[in-house]
Amino acid sequence: MSTTAAIASPPRNDLRDTLVDRGFRLVVSGAGLFVLLALVGAAVSMAWGGRLAFETFGWKFLTTQEWDVPASNFGALVPIYGTLVTAGIAMLIAVPVSFGIAVFLTEVAPPWLRGPVGAAIELLAGIPSIIYGMWGLFVLAPVLAEHAYPWINDHLGTLPVLGPLFAGPPLGIGMLTAGLVLAIMIIPFISSVMREVFLTVPNRLKESAYALGSTTWEVVWDVVLPYTRSAVIGGVFLGLGRALGETMAVTFVIGNAYNVSASLLDPGTSIASTIANEFAEAVDPLHKSTLLALGFLLFVLTFFVLAIAKFMLMQLKRREGR
Repeated sequence: MSTTAAIASPPRNDLRDTLVDRGFRLVVSGAGLFVLLALVGAAVSMAWGGRLAFETFGWKFLTTQEWDVPASNFGALVPIYGTLVTAGIAMLIAVPVSFGIAVFLTEVAPPWLRGPVGAAIELLAGIPSIIYGMWGLFVLAPVLAEHAYPWINDHLGTLPVLGPLFAGPPLGIGMLTAGLVLAIMIIPFISSVMREVFLTVPNRLKESAYALGSTTWEVVWDVVLPYTRSAVIGGVFLGLGRALGETMAVTFVIGNAYNVSASLLDPGTSIASTIANEFAEAVDPLHKSTLLALGFLLFVLTFFVLAIAKFMLMQLKRREGR
């Protein structure tokens, strides 16, 4: 009898394991499908909500600067321009600084300093965006208006080619200020990713380079970066996605003016700040549809940026395979 039970028990265990494995696959597959459904649902709902704006303005919606609420005449060019400019400024500042922070924490800083600085960076990443916006409006903007922007206007605004970018009224708020605040916000994200991927480089590779007489910069440039460039690019584009979609911090300091100006010191607006400022007061169906259409454009823009990042990572993997 015991022999029969012993022979019969394995099939029962196999059946149980099979059922558990199938259940686990269903659960994780459902989680993955939920993400896809949520993504598609958000895009479709915003596109459907903005259909009135797309039908009314057509392709001119993307190329028109005018934003006249009483006349129900709207164009998305100014918010799109402000979103791209502020995100570009933020990336130009944040990427080199984040790279320096990551290299300092992994290659230069003494061991007793790496923990506190790394913890401080992680704490900065957890600060709510509205706090950054309030700090930018009440602290950073007055300092820039009094000390930095007058000097920039007087000395850089007279340059032959780059002068129009820095010539403008020293208001303290504008696209350059918004870009600076965004850079401060995304530096913790990018630097944390870079730091973690730099730590994955095997020590024997770096020690071999040092043994051959390489300097710290040569080790970082010739060993660490080639080993981690795919993950570094992914972290950079992750920060870019955060910069494109930031709302409250930009709303506080960008000035919320509907004009396209070559000067970075002039006020502007972004897609996210336009939606945040006007959605609660949008009573006209066309106005509300326009704001939903802006949300759809921001979704498409962010998706396009992340798709480019994915394509670049695939190309790098193919080259590494070759």
